[in-house]
Amino acid sequence: MAVISVIIPCYNCAAFLPRSLGSLQAQSFTDWEAICVDDGSTDRTLEILDEFSRQDARIRVIHQANGGPAAARNRAVPAIQGQYCLFMDSDDFLHPQLMEICLHFAEEHGSDLVAYTYDRAYRTRLVLRHLLHRPDPEAVAFKHYRLEDIHCKQTDDIFAWVTEYTNREKYSKKGKWMVRHCQPWRCLYRSDIVRDLRFPEVYIYEDVPWWGEVLLRVETASILNLPLYFYYPNVRSIIHSFAQQKRVDSLHQIIQNSEAYYKANATPGQQMIWEKEFLSAFRRKLRDKERRLARQKSA
Repeated sequence: MAVISVIIPCYNCAAFLPRSLGSLQAQSFTDWEAICVDDGSTDRTLEILDEFSRQDARIRVIHQANGGPAAARNRAVPAIQGQYCLFMDSDDFLHPQLMEICLHFAEEHGSDLVAYTYDRAYRTRLVLRHLLHRPDPEAVAFKHYRLEDIHCKQTDDIFAWVTEYTNREKYSKKGKWMVRHCQPWRCLYRSDIVRDLRFPEVYIYEDVPWWGEVLLRVETASILNLPLYFYYPNVRSIIHSFAQQKRVDSLHQIIQNSEAYYKANATPGQQMIWEKEFLSAFRRKLRDKERRLARQKSA
């Protein structure tokens, strides 16, 4: 049985999938499994997944009719076998030491969650190259980390360190240690705290209520200010493909669901932080999109 399970929803990602799966195979820690869910792809995604699976028994493939990333993750979560799990998007890739580093601090501190960052410089370079219509670089030079040199922030109060806001470091000396945003790929999780959780199958923003539930289960966390995840700014991804009305509907639903869950399950202090640091950001997004939708309808 693998120590770390990696969940990857896959939809029409043939152009990126070999690099993503290759970054798993390049990990310095080797006792992992990948649960790849082909979400009704119409390109060569399933063919590539099957080929990798034939060559590497650690890669498991599930096929389903198209239902979106939330449905794909929900299909994979019950299949987790590892003590820890990661989430990964199929067009992204990992630093070769991500598993080694995160597992070290998870075991050293008994952490339910180990948070890390993505490489902002890589993302910025790609955005600029895309604007200039230049191809992606063929290779990335990865920094090698020595475990004994890595500084880790340990906490038994995860709510004191979480936010949806990108620039919180401007307002706080602890800013660089903030666990920012709701994306599930930002952390290594102890599998027991997420195995029975499900993503609401809304259009987008399905990670917001899920992340809120995760936070209520975290008793101890390790925070690493290391860029261990490489996020690919893919303009064809699902987040860019929905009309304003669907975005508005989805935001309404996730805000209502999350608000109700915290009223029923969180302490007043946790409710206050969740509202201030997360839901308030999405309420502003909702107001902005409602105004934009109103302008579109009146034009």
